[in-house]
Amino acid sequence: MSSVSRRQWLRTTSLGLGASVALPGLLPASEMSRVLGGGVSYATMLDQMERDVTAARRAAGPIRLHFNENPFGMSPKAKDALMGSWAQHTWYMPPIREEIRETFAKYVGVPADHVLVTQGSSEVLSILALAYNMHGGEIVAPWPTFEDLPRWGETLGATVHKVPLDHRMDHDLYQMEQKINGNTKLVFVCNPNNPTSNLADDQALREFVTNSARRSTVIVDEAYFDFVNVPGHKSMVDLVLKGQPIIVSRTASKLHGLAGLRCGFAVARPDIIAKLQQYVTGDPNVFGLVAGKASLLDTEYQAFVKAKNAEGRTMLMDALKTLGKNVAPSQTNFVFFQAGRPVEQMQKYFLSKGFVIGRAFPPYTDWCRVSIGTPDEMKQFVAALPGAFA
Repeated sequence: MSSVSRRQWLRTTSLGLGASVALPGLLPASEMSRVLGGGVSYATMLDQMERDVTAARRAAGPIRLHFNENPFGMSPKAKDALMGSWAQHTWYMPPIREEIRETFAKYVGVPADHVLVTQGSSEVLSILALAYNMHGGEIVAPWPTFEDLPRWGETLGATVHKVPLDHRMDHDLYQMEQKINGNTKLVFVCNPNNPTSNLADDQALREFVTNSARRSTVIVDEAYFDFVNVPGHKSMVDLVLKGQPIIVSRTASKLHGLAGLRCGFAVARPDIIAKLQQYVTGDPNVFGLVAGKASLLDTEYQAFVKAKNAEGRTMLMDALKTLGKNVAPSQTNFVFFQAGRPVEQMQKYFLSKGFVIGRAFPPYTDWCRVSIGTPDEMKQFVAALPGAFA
């Protein structure tokens, strides 16, 4: 940028102070230079970032606790990498496309030919609907769950069997298995599940996925895998390496804070990856790929976000239990609890307190989904909780 520093450039463009108030994930990337120059430790910088982000989010208006977003945005190292990527965005087939594929493959422990990089993990699901259901077919899915695959399947004429969750709000694996037949093209599993936040029993789910893969292709959505803190819990990626027709979807939208930059991944056998590649709907943008690669390598930032999320999650769950509320055992960056009154009523109350919470998820229309904000935001939210039930 010739003689103009990144900080000066940020201040005089749409990524300057005005944008930082509305979008705390794009606070000045050049702050990393202070760390690289030995001014402060990275841990100290992250602590300061937490304070800056909390202030910026409050100044931007009602605090967003409804879309399961990372309140801290992308890592400072990802921001610096993004700001240094001004050449590749002019190219078709930029090198970063292969670089992030290889980086993510190492991150999850598979060969690079087992990975497809996509425009967020939602594109993985749209590609699957196209690849497996263009001429009819059936999909088996728990319900409620993340809605994109069932919705796209129905749009393309598939029969979607939405199997109600069991009394614990877990996947009803027995009933799902009963719906699988010779015309089933896809079996969908979301673990941890959205919107209920809970983690399935590992052994039971593995047996179900393995058995189902003998009859159909299975897609395991692990968008919230990074927030699980149950000892011994493993990704289903190891089943992919055994050669089973299993596809694991992952995202950079949650832990890595890149929801607006659209970066996701599919992990599957190379022949399945090749099949999916035929149905991609476009190319992931360079900025998302550059930031995604840097974030995958920034393990200190990942640990920071996980710790802050666990702190806020525990704070909210403890407060709800103290109030006598039924709370799902969350292993995500959101909490699902039974308010005992319509979600719309809860939304109105919390908006008056400066918070936006999630919508209704039928049939759980008196349950609320609340995303985890910064610890300071969660203290404010918890303080406002009792008034919601007065």
